[in-house]
This record gives sequence, structure tokens and C-alpha cells, in this order.
Amino acid sequence: MLLLQRTAVFTSAVNESEKEDEMEFDAPALDLPHRYDFGGQTVAWGSIGEGPPVVMIHGFPWSAQAWRNLAPWIAKTHKVYYFDMLGTGLSQKGLDQNVTESVQSDLLAELFVHWGLQRPQVVAHDFGGLCALRGHFVNGIDYGRLHLVNCVAVLPSGTKLEAHVAEHQAAFATMPIYAHEAIFRAAVQSTAYYPMRDASVDLYFKPWSDAEGQAAFYRQMAHMSHDNIREAQDRYRQPDFDVHITWGMRDPHIPWQQGREIEGLLGAKSFTPIADAAHMVQEDAPAALLGSIISKLAS
Repeated sequence: MLLLQRTAVFTSAVNESEKEDEMEFDAPALDLPHRYDFGGQTVAWGSIGEGPPVVMIHGFPWSAQAWRNLAPWIAKTHKVYYFDMLGTGLSQKGLDQNVTESVQSDLLAELFVHWGLQRPQVVAHDFGGLCALRGHFVNGIDYGRLHLVNCVAVLPSGTKLEAHVAEHQAAFATMPIYAHEAIFRAAVQSTAYYPMRDASVDLYFKPWSDAEGQAAFYRQMAHMSHDNIREAQDRYRQPDFDVHITWGMRDPHIPWQQGREIEGLLGAKSFTPIADAAHMVQEDAPAALLGSIISKLAS
């Protein structure tokens, strides 16, 4: 009954919330007190709540903090796991690091074993969506349900900045820090329909703000591989668990038409559009996104 009551409240928010209401979502940063050894490299993770498991997977250039406004609410009825992908957030960064999408889905498979999870529900955004999809179609992980949010999943993929960085990674990695920060802030703001709050941008920038973080930021871009997307896309079919898709319809980087394509390839059970949100739905419309997700956790 409690979950149903919350579902009604947040489903209503999908249709009725305005930007003033969204501003009430300003949760403190998530705590990631634990470390997992992934092939000699440390991965930061945390969990909150009790109940059936839900794993939340962030994208790039974000961290687990992308879920700070949603995870505490979901944790009222579920045990929520979250982590920083290798080379992001509080997880280890290094010069010789391989942070391709295939490595990230290998990491996900190991974390599921480490956490002792079998068929948890998964919520995934951006490259986290590709991580989850590769996790199932390439690594053989099974889920209870999969909730995808403006995810990287099909070709064509990538921004002009990412393509340019791939050609000039060393130059970007060693540019003055003020230039790096300016690029980061402009790139992040381009993912939001409403101007993102300075506090949010600062939180996302912090892991990338020193020399090590700067190099890691551009390494992530340079390691993005269309082959890893293609390998997963060639295997897509309707899985034996429900797939739900939520999409910020003003996304300038991954258009809603790709969301509909993914819906067809996976035989998704639902597609929920959020009109006044761009790629970073977690910042533009957290209440609407939460309503979309929580209404399906026990459906």
C-alpha cells in the first residue's frame, strides 16, 4: 500500500510538476564508502535502504551523484546499489587505464557477483544504459526489470566534441585547467533543458578538476567505441524481463527517435516521454523521472 501511495504521488508529478516544484529536489551527495578491487583497480560504491534490490548505473561525464535526487526515494521500499564507473567519480583513474564500454560491463558483471544479486531491477542512464544492455546481451546478466533513461544504445552515437577529442586527446588532456573547466561546464549545460544549477555542475566537475581528473575525462571520450555499441545492438531482441524506457524529449545529443528505435528493438513494455527535459533528465525533471520509475518498480 505504501508503494502504491507513493506511485500515485510521483506518477501525478510526471504530468503536473512545473520547474518550481522540481527545484525542491536538492539532495545531499550520495555516500560511497565501499571499495571493490576490479583487476587491481578500486571502484567506489554504496548502498542505501532495504528491500528488493535496485542497481542504478550512471553515464558519462557523470558519477553516481546523478542519482542523488532519486535514490533516497527509491530506497524507501528497495535496497539501492550505486557505483562510480571505472575512471569516473571516486573510482580509480590512471594513465594506462582501459575504460571502454566492454570493460564497464565486465565490471558490472563482477559487481553483481560481489553483491550476491540475482535478477535485480536496474535503472540506467546514458552510457549506463549501454553498460546494462551489454551486461545482459554480451555478459549474460539477467535482470528483474530494466529501466532505461535517455540511453546510449544504438548507432549513430557520439557528439562532435567526443569525435574531436578522440583525434586530439593529448592536447585536451594537457590544456590549462581553466580551459578544461570551461569546456566541461559548457558540455554539461548542453545536456540540460533548464540551466543547471552551479552546485550541481560543481559536484559533477569535482572528480575531473585536477590534472589526473582532466586526463581521465578526455580518456573516457577517446575510449568510446562504436564497435562496442554495434556488438550489443546486433544482439538486441526482446528479453525475458520487462524493459521500460523514459525519455527527455528535448535531448540534443540522443534524439527521442532513437529512444523509440530502442523500444522496438527490445520490445519495451512502456515508453514514457518527459516533454520539458533534455538529456540530463535527473536535473531537469527529477520528480517526473522518479514518478516514471517508481510507478513501474512493482508493476
